Amino acid sequence: MRAILVVFMTQYLMDASGNFAPMTANEAKGYFHLFVSITYFTPFLGALLADSVLGKYRTIILLSLVYCLGHFCLALDDTRTGLLVGQALIALGAGGIKPCVSAHVGDQFGASNQHWLSKVFSWFYLTINLGLCRYVTGTLVAQKLWRIGRIFGAWCVDAAGDGIFWSGRYRFVHIPAAGMGFVREALSGVGLRCLVRLSGIYLFIAMFWALFDQMAHPGSYKLNKWIAVYSASKSCPRKFNQPIHC
Repeated sequence: MRAILVVFMTQYLMDASGNFAPMTANEAKGYFHLFVSITYFTPFLGALLADSVLGKYRTIILLSLVYCLGHFCLALDDTRTGLLVGQALIALGAGGIKPCVSAHVGDQFGASNQHWLSKVFSWFYLTINLGLCRYVTGTLVAQKLWRIGRIFGAWCVDAAGDGIFWSGRYRFVHIPAAGMGFVREALSGVGLRCLVRLSGIYLFIAMFWALFDQMAHPGSYKLNKWIAVYSASKSCPRKFNQPIHC
């Protein structure tokens, strides 16, 4: 969804009357980075919820449904209200997905099958990175079929993933939540000292992702321009190195 978010806000956003009311480039940039920042904050809350109350599996499945609902809101409402509600639900859902999925994968391995651990995680992260292919396909869809792309793209993919994940509920290893004792232990003197020691590592990780995500916004614009140039070249044939004049 992030791949086509800026395109939507600057080209397809509408008002309550059904008229086009797109954001300016600077406004869309600020809105985009605010959304990304929130999606990196909510996982702290999701991790606490999983470890203290629900457990990882239930946190993933329940907040994945919230995530799907956010995409559904975006598919139904093209206004700023729909954008706000949809992205709020997506950010909330991401808070339950991001901190729990990798840990839940690791929970499935013990002494009898630990030799599969490195291979499974390699395939796991490969499939995550293959999802980046939606960056290009999503932007192409946004050029012509924005609404269809949202409904049958992100919404159906998320819903299908939730269905597959739910179907394995009796096969997964479930690590129960530790209860409020986990929270008390984390906030104890020993727990706080561990958090302080780990904060140095997390600081560098946070800086890396903050810088990495700076590429997402201009990348959407560049890809959008490349597609426009390519489309113009197809509709208006020209000789090599000659400018486009249609």
